[in-house]
Amino acid sequence: MDVRDPYAALVLAGGRAVRLGGQAKPQLEVGGRTMLATVLAAVPDAEPRVVVGPPQPVPAGVVRVREQPPGGGPVPALRAGLAAVAQDVVAVLAGDLPFLTAEVVTGLRQRLAGDGVLVVDAAGRDQYLLGVWRTAALRAAVARATGPTSLRALLAPLDVHRWRPAAPPDRPAPWTDCDTPADLARARAAGSAG
Repeated sequence: MDVRDPYAALVLAGGRAVRLGGQAKPQLEVGGRTMLATVLAAVPDAEPRVVVGPPQPVPAGVVRVREQPPGGGPVPALRAGLAAVAQDVVAVLAGDLPFLTAEVVTGLRQRLAGDGVLVVDAAGRDQYLLGVWRTAALRAAVARATGPTSLRALLAPLDVHRWRPAAPPDRPAPWTDCDTPADLARARAAGSAG
């Protein structure tokens, strides 16, 4: 994909964050700004930028939508977000990636082939909420879903390419997320050092 081509961005920013005391995880600060602000800053040229989840502060021009049922997980969130996308290509990102950069999103866009490309972390795990996809392929996958299903199962039939970006030596990897209080504490320590 030519990085000058238009694309949209969907940021999945729902979930109950039970392990973090039920706080709105994307609104927690790391390095002086919310994790959601960091993720949105990594896709400044996406149009539209769509945040899927409960009501929360977003910058002007960012579209907010809610999945049905509320808190229903990433597949209903993907379905709701795709309804707001008209572009042929869409970045699908988690809302709790405090070290995501525009360079990583650009790297994904440059590597888009088949139905999509996603990041593989240092342990070899697919990061389903850190990828760039053909919108039509995602819409078709969502349309085929019947009943509750995982994002992994939804995307398994697609022609998915994988990319393992180099983790910077001086900061946590771009796929670092914050699921537990310990994750958040480590991210905040790294964010304040950087």
